[in-house]
Amino acid sequence: MPRVGLSKTDVVAAGAALADDVGFANLALSPLAQRLGVRTPSLYKHIDGLADLQHGVAALAMNELDQRVRDAMHGRSGSAALAAFADAFRHYVVEHPGRYAATVGAVFTGPDDPLLQSSSRVMESIQVVLRGYGIPESEMVHAVRTLRCTFHGFASLQAADGFQWSDDAEHSFDWMIRFLDRGFSDAASD
Repeated sequence: MPRVGLSKTDVVAAGAALADDVGFANLALSPLAQRLGVRTPSLYKHIDGLADLQHGVAALAMNELDQRVRDAMHGRSGSAALAAFADAFRHYVVEHPGRYAATVGAVFTGPDDPLLQSSSRVMESIQVVLRGYGIPESEMVHAVRTLRCTFHGFASLQAADGFQWSDDAEHSFDWMIRFLDRGFSDAASD
């Protein structure tokens, strides 16, 4: 019988917190059970195993990221929307590196997968930013990938304390946003 009050949502949330603490690559069922105060076999009453837990953490993270990005972008356009998206994205990755790592390369299980739905909303937010620059639909996939790679790279490096040689990461981040803003403005005018 499952522990009273423990649900799949609780198990996934605890798994996400554990991934943030120890790294997604080190997420395992035994330490999760220990954190929840149950025996490892008890977790199988709530999840189908490690892969199910990992997928649940990815879906949770993408949903959280989607909400954070959309809240930040609300009512903004152009460079303000770009900066809001980037800042929300970066702060999420820095605050939750383990759960964000779960989203990278996560495979969708079907059209009703919550991970697919929230991932699609995040991509729509990126496209909203890019449409504000007049990026044509024929170039959209390239522009989306450019933003995703840029934001992922900066945020992942910052989360891993990869900017140790200089203490002006905030200035570099602002410079990057201005650089992207000029680049997308110029690309739209070509």
